[in-house]
Amino acid sequence: MPRPKKCRRISGGMPEYTRFGPKGKRNNSAIVMTVDEYETLRLIDYENLMQEEAAKKLNVARTTTQSIYAVARKKVSTALVEGKDIIIEGGDIELCPPCHHRQHQNRCRKQFTQDFEEKDE
Repeated sequence: MPRPKKCRRISGGMPEYTRFGPKGKRNNSAIVMTVDEYETLRLIDYENLMQEEAAKKLNVARTTTQSIYAVARKKVSTALVEGKDIIIEGGDIELCPPCHHRQHQNRCRKQFTQDFEEKDE
């Protein structure tokens, strides 16, 4: 039985823009990028964090961050070369406001767990 997938912590909030594509051209085939892939690109490329720092913010291992990053870059480059739209949606994520102190990170994790349990009832 495979190990359960660990949720990726998204501290930057949901992306404001969720669809990108070539101007004046709408494709039926779009590339779907998950929110955690977007967040990994944002942390590493936009915020200039090292993969290890990004992994801590995402609450996953550095190797997992490296894999997510490679998939996200492949999707962006494919969209650019082939003129496809990118749609950002889905993924195994937990939303958390930006936290800089461990006590706040623990509070976010507890709040997420409480919210999740309430939805199951």
